Amino acid sequence: MNRLEKGVEFEGVVTEARGGMYLVEEAVGERCLCSTFRGTKTENTGTGLVAVGDSVVVTVTACGQNVEGVITLVRNRRTALVRKREVRRNRSKEKIQVIAANIDQLAVVVSAVQPPLNTRLIDRYLVFAESECLPAVIIVNKMDIADRKLVTEMMAPYCDLGYAMCYVSAENGEGIASLGCSLAGKISAFSGHSGVGKSTLINVLVGEEKLKTAEISSWSLKGVHTTTNAVMLGLPQGGYVIDTPGIREFNLSEITKENLRFYFPEFLVPMKECAFSSCTHTVEPSCGIMRAVENGIISSERYTSYLAILASLDERS
Repeated sequence: MNRLEKGVEFEGVVTEARGGMYLVEEAVGERCLCSTFRGTKTENTGTGLVAVGDSVVVTVTACGQNVEGVITLVRNRRTALVRKREVRRNRSKEKIQVIAANIDQLAVVVSAVQPPLNTRLIDRYLVFAESECLPAVIIVNKMDIADRKLVTEMMAPYCDLGYAMCYVSAENGEGIASLGCSLAGKISAFSGHSGVGKSTLINVLVGEEKLKTAEISSWSLKGVHTTTNAVMLGLPQGGYVIDTPGIREFNLSEITKENLRFYFPEFLVPMKECAFSSCTHTVEPSCGIMRAVENGIISSERYTSYLAILASLDERS
């Protein structure tokens, strides 16, 4: 029997967002389809009102075949995966888009091939994770069709830095058990380019086909958007995964030209040797970072990625 009767107030977690409506799940598993209204309050400022993973207070407005309600309060988020909204596409007043709320770790999903392995996107996500003190795991999918030697060489700098790595194949099950252990008991946000296999991986982890999947576009070899809204699903071993929409670019929020250097952990020791405290590690003489790159202490690929992100921050400002 459904315990959620009209007029009842309860607290729950937003497990799906679609077209201005939100699916909220109570602690014992009861679900309610909710909307917001002009009087909805939030303990968060400067971001979207509701996101998947949010803890919310709901008042039930209708019962029947489906329970419906309104969200009256959005609780303060302890963590959030966010990105800066693109100005040209932003119809909202908020500058920050919340992709997933109250997560314990960020799972950066890339594919070994089809679409090609993209370390630039990995670096953007890791900069965000470092800025938020948020643990990150890098998941390389489609290892069944990969050049393993090339992939492991490309991922070596991340292993050296101590980032958790999972080499997997949703197709043949390689690495899935190990990945499941990395996710157990945590709320993990899966994020990455379209077509890397986030939804397929989650279907395998959950043990049933909960999410839609699609093939890579045959003419562009780029990903096809299948997840259009974030969805939170429980894992058999405990914990939750949040599947997020595939993105073309991850626009960093609250990262500046001045603080970017602090979010490349391999920079922290060498930059103490820079002649200038305000060194940008680009053209200055006696730069500890550039010297470390020349000596092979810092990966040249990671340094090039730093320069690319720095340039993008210049353009944004």
